[in-house]
Amino acid sequence: MGEFELIERYFTRPERHAARVALGIGDDCALLQPAPGTQLAISCDMLVEGRHFVSTLDPFKLGHKALAVNLSDLAACGARPLAFSLALALPRADESWLAPFSQGLLALADAHGCELIGGDTTQGPLNICITVFGEVPVVAGRSQALLRSGAQAGDDLYVSGNLGDARLALEVFRGTVSVPEAVFTAARVRLETPTPRVALGLALRGVANAAIDVSDGLLGDLAHILQQSGVGATMDADVATALIAAHAYYTGATGQFDTNIAPEQWRRWALSGGDDYELLFTAPVARREAVAAAAAASLTPVTRIGQIEAERGLRLVDAQGQPVPNRYASFDHFA
Repeated sequence: MGEFELIERYFTRPERHAARVALGIGDDCALLQPAPGTQLAISCDMLVEGRHFVSTLDPFKLGHKALAVNLSDLAACGARPLAFSLALALPRADESWLAPFSQGLLALADAHGCELIGGDTTQGPLNICITVFGEVPVVAGRSQALLRSGAQAGDDLYVSGNLGDARLALEVFRGTVSVPEAVFTAARVRLETPTPRVALGLALRGVANAAIDVSDGLLGDLAHILQQSGVGATMDADVATALIAAHAYYTGATGQFDTNIAPEQWRRWALSGGDDYELLFTAPVARREAVAAAAAASLTPVTRIGQIEAERGLRLVDAQGQPVPNRYASFDHFA
């Protein structure tokens, strides 16, 4: 199977372009027509075999995750998905791999109305690079995009969903911990098929002051907001740790499972585990009801985990307000 047959068979679809995709696959360039009064939001992410995923990962799930991590960036910007391109390096044209990969990829694309408009294929080590395009409105000459640089002293600090479960699944794969099958299954879903919080990002436009998606770890991504906004924060490390869904199995009233996972390990996974793809955002105290409404409208739980402060730096505290040493390093591609 040649390159063009591969594209035709697995990635070319009937004429079904979204309203603002003027020209999709089949020419030297795709053409996008943003709606009047909008800006294009553009992001690019790469997944490399052996670095971001293992060769045994179900290709359907890999297709889903490859697009999900890009949609998560749009969500953090408050952008509505529009289209994406795919650059794919393959060791060989393996139909048994390509079919489920494209199905997983395009199923998530359809769920978000995000059209595949082109890209490139070549032979080489497995590498998936997606560039995604979204739209954000411009009102009275001002972009409604959520940025990392908008946090203000006095803002509440929130995070969506759960933290640390993807890292727990990774540690089970590595053999460093053992958990019951039901716990592993649930955590594995979070690692392999994350949910991009697009609906929440859209609902937070005009509500949140700043936002970022949690990909490399909560503390590492929070540091980007603090640095670019020129502020600091105090964060409750115990509240964040309690957001590990599997943690409830071990620390709840039932205490139904024995575990050798130390409390410090739970905290480390929640604060710096990465691969969560949740939204971390700030909003004024006066908008707490609006945040709650955005969470309800998007069917996404959010938790208040701290507060933005004028004094620079990050201060971690426990449930009693006592300082917690910050010794948690988030993911770094070149560390």
